[in-house]
Amino acid sequence: MLINLENISKSYAGEQVLNNVSLTIEKNDRIGLVGINGCGKSTLLRIITDETFPDTQPEPFVPQIHRSKNSRIGFLAQNSGLSGDSTVIDEMRAVFSELLIIAKRLDELRESEISGELAEEYSKKTAFFEANDGYLIDVKIDKILRGMGYTPETHSRVISSLSGGERTRLALAKMLLEEPELLILDEPTNHLDFDTVLWLENYLKDYKGALLVVSHDRYFLDKLVTSVCEIERGVLRRFKGNYTSFVAQKKVLVEHQLKEHEAQNEEIAKLKDYIARNMVRASTSNMAKSRAKQLEKLEAQRIHKPLTHEKSAKIAFQYDREPPKELLTVKNIDIKVGNCLLSEDFSLRVRRGEKLAIVGANGTGKSTLLKILLGKLPHSKGYKEWGENVKTSYFEQTNTDIFDDTDTVINAVHKLHPLMTELQVRTLLGGVRLTGDDVYKKVGELSGGERAKLRMAIMSLERGNVLILDEPTNHLDITTRDVLETALESYSGTIIFVSHDRYLLNRLATRVLEIGRGFSNSYKGGFEEFLNSRAKRNITTPDSKNNVTSKNQDASRENKNSHRSKEQRVAETQRRVRVKKLEHEIERLESLISDLQKDMENPEIFSDHELLQEKCELLENTKTQLSEFTDEWLELSEEA
Repeated sequence: MLINLENISKSYAGEQVLNNVSLTIEKNDRIGLVGINGCGKSTLLRIITDETFPDTQPEPFVPQIHRSKNSRIGFLAQNSGLSGDSTVIDEMRAVFSELLIIAKRLDELRESEISGELAEEYSKKTAFFEANDGYLIDVKIDKILRGMGYTPETHSRVISSLSGGERTRLALAKMLLEEPELLILDEPTNHLDFDTVLWLENYLKDYKGALLVVSHDRYFLDKLVTSVCEIERGVLRRFKGNYTSFVAQKKVLVEHQLKEHEAQNEEIAKLKDYIARNMVRASTSNMAKSRAKQLEKLEAQRIHKPLTHEKSAKIAFQYDREPPKELLTVKNIDIKVGNCLLSEDFSLRVRRGEKLAIVGANGTGKSTLLKILLGKLPHSKGYKEWGENVKTSYFEQTNTDIFDDTDTVINAVHKLHPLMTELQVRTLLGGVRLTGDDVYKKVGELSGGERAKLRMAIMSLERGNVLILDEPTNHLDITTRDVLETALESYSGTIIFVSHDRYLLNRLATRVLEIGRGFSNSYKGGFEEFLNSRAKRNITTPDSKNNVTSKNQDASRENKNSHRSKEQRVAETQRRVRVKKLEHEIERLESLISDLQKDMENPEIFSDHELLQEKCELLENTKTQLSEFTDEWLELSEEA
């Protein structure tokens, strides 16, 4: 047992957030913590980590908190991060400060004549150093930093110069290196791109300690957790299984609770009626008083109506005209920014009713492709042709395409649909839970989630038979995501969408189109089928190759450490140094290629012909250099 909590209650300003909560966390537990915003998740995490304390209560509800001795807790709070004037690499190396001091002492001893007490010291320190993977310090740091998206050129950056998201990622990287017995992560995927989330997911699968994770990424929870704790109305319930299993169990629980709630209400109504009719009559007043006591007990043990049956967002998409079966034909078009090609000879056919997901790394042209299909960006070769009666409705990622930030929410809708009455507009907005004073907020004051809901509400009025969506679930909580996904699932029209939300991809997609650097591949089925098909075709990311190679190298080093001569160690060290340098260079060049591709999407750059040409030439030279370094790295890796 790492942590045991009993009778934990907490109130703020008279409002109870946690009510006699109990939770036990064992070694190797994988727990997902879920609940609506404000339900008490963060409060519980702060109590576990001693950042706040539970309310005092009388017997028999005295709060109890037991922690295993010598167990370390790593806590990554939401939107938190490292700070200070140290560099990225120095902050990571600080995790191994004791081992680094020993390494320095071993170097000193090697330069002197080792005999007597010095020989004994050298032997003990060497044994300790090797037993604690001292030779793998740089390998571990490189692996974690690379996985978390830190290229070698970022290692010398001062932490205070990093953005908030970068500092949060760095804090997570350091925590992974520290390997605490309990790792608590509050929305760890918020600042991570698609590939980094996949890397983190795979890394945490093999994590030696226990995990307690708060996340809106349902796919992340499905892959990692073996139990789900939900906080609802201050009460914590624990469900065995992953997130999907939790949803199924919760559905059964809600149905049972709803029946009990309705039965109790019916019984309360009967008791009230009986008391009202019989209290004033002398012959039945005693019986009425007895029923009043029953009523008092029932009122004290109220079974609440399940929260999932309270008002939630309602979104529906419909259309009037049926498009042809052959909905869209794209033949040999170029996808480019300015004069720089992201892809050439791109072709695509979309049939009516398909739910086509477009995936790929950042900078590969996914959003650009959507804008080309919509005619918002040009193509200089090939052709695209929409069928007759096609009406598109577009959800732009930043939702800046149709809104004026100075408008109020209600006026934003009126501008687009002036014939709607105020009641109709309010009803529409109420359907996406923009109610009360929210409708008088300035659009520019809305949160990302509120802005997305407003755009979805307007899309429901457009009655498009083709929905084109760019990251539609960004900023939405789990409940609203589920409502949106249900609406999209029931929509009988065609959907073409870009998303990093793997749960949405798996739930909605009937086909996945992967776009990469100069290639595109189409896969039938959802996200799981896409991953399986890609694996069968031996398509792996550079990071996954590095992970496999790194694991093999690590195992090889560990087996050889105690059976090498001095000359062999020197030769092996030289080879490792060169491999490490090549890995750094490969990471640097890959990052530079990605940055160049992003730069060329910048309107200021692609409108400057000379600057754009320079970027294109640099991109080609960098790709050539990357190929040369990769060949050398593969050759040296085979020698290990």
